[in-house]
Amino acid sequence: MSVKIRLSRCGRKKRPFFRLVAIDTRKKRDGAYLENLGTYDPFSHELIQFHKERIDHWLSVGALFTDSAAKLYKMHSKQKPAAK
Repeated sequence: MSVKIRLSRCGRKKRPFFRLVAIDTRKKRDGAYLENLGTYDPFSHELIQFHKERIDHWLSVGALFTDSAAKLYKMHSKQKPAAK
């Protein structure tokens, strides 16, 4: 089984909202996924949730990013850490 980390579309018509998911490559875009790894709002260009530890786990067991998911991962790593 080949696993990819990719975006799954949800939200209403003309107002998309995406989940970052680990999914078998043979499944549909919005099909059953293995694990939810985060959420992304394209209108505000903001990552709502981002589970970096779980993404790193999936990468360590052989999962691959799609192009759009890789951009989100890069965007998250460029953000400054939140002040405590």
